[in-house]
Amino acid sequence: MAGGSVEATLELWASSLRDIKGRIRPLFQRARMAASAALFLDALLGPERRKTGWMRAEAAGDPGPWRQQALLGRARWDADALRDVVRDYVVETLAEPAGVLVVDETGFLKQGRSSCGVARQYTGSAGKITNCQIGVFAAYVSGQGHAFVDRALYLPKAWTDDPDRMAAAHVPPTAKFATKPQLAAAMIQRAIAADVPFAWVAADSIYGVGEIEMMLRRAGKGYVLGVSASHPFNSWLGKPDRAGTAEEIAADLDDTAWQRLSAGMGRKGERLYEWAYLELADLAADEYDPDRSGLWTRGLLIRRSLNDEALAFFSTWCPAGTGIATLVGVEGRRWAIEDAFETAKTELGLDHNETRSWHGWHRHVSLVMLAFAMMAAVRQHANQLPPPKTERRLATAL
Repeated sequence: MAGGSVEATLELWASSLRDIKGRIRPLFQRARMAASAALFLDALLGPERRKTGWMRAEAAGDPGPWRQQALLGRARWDADALRDVVRDYVVETLAEPAGVLVVDETGFLKQGRSSCGVARQYTGSAGKITNCQIGVFAAYVSGQGHAFVDRALYLPKAWTDDPDRMAAAHVPPTAKFATKPQLAAAMIQRAIAADVPFAWVAADSIYGVGEIEMMLRRAGKGYVLGVSASHPFNSWLGKPDRAGTAEEIAADLDDTAWQRLSAGMGRKGERLYEWAYLELADLAADEYDPDRSGLWTRGLLIRRSLNDEALAFFSTWCPAGTGIATLVGVEGRRWAIEDAFETAKTELGLDHNETRSWHGWHRHVSLVMLAFAMMAAVRQHANQLPPPKTERRLATAL
């Protein structure tokens, strides 16, 4: 982490932690429960590798995990209200007009069948079908940093078709089966309703077709959404003729259609690929919302690996005249949510939740989201601190 002296950075950590504890205090009717939430955050941000109930209790100086369990279970407080606090905090710290909302999912490996939403299902976290929960998340990504702003626990039909099982896990009676794209669409709608300043949505192929595209067009938001190789595309309204699946269109491109561009910095340096961008149609914004104006372009973005020439395909929607470099940059923002999942799991215990209930999952995950958002805010502020040598020169000048 770049920035100022160790003393200044430590004070930044302490003041930021005091700040987020103060922000969540109104969520709790009882001071003792607010204190438990504060200690929970301390434990999440602490050095312990495992963030289990016993580990958190030990870090808090409690004789056992009962206060931690009460916070996630019996206590009365609204996890969605905490989610909104996290979202507003992230916007306050990281917002910029060209922000990107990234949607993705991650798995939580579980044993047994009692944990809410658990089932044998595919998760990229394990790379296979296994017994797990699936959480769908939205992250806000900008040049200032990235952090989670929303989350939803996916309930397979084996759960929603079993009222007794739902009741045993304390799932709200209003909860119904929703596909992962539907969960993502609800998150995007919440972000729009809360005036989160983002211009783009990026997601992989699970979320890349159907209602999300139409919703974003009506909202005046650009997108770079993954699609399968078999997804059909057609050009019209004066654009060069293109028709067929994404894979077929890519096979017909000549060498001049490709250019090497960076999708941003990764952990091993620039993430370089070859890219091709095909404009398919220019459409008036008022076709989707009568209150909007201007031309928007429907397109196909194709990524080719430098190593094995593996292809990935993206449906795009952007203001007319948007260049390929901008679209590549938006797609490159997707790496941030993968980084967030890894950091939240390895450092903050995102997947160390031991509760089995609906509200236990949402409470645990929302508290982890808050801790992660604080880390992002500290990093952003620390990068603005003058380096130690500058601080010493300023002190000498005074």
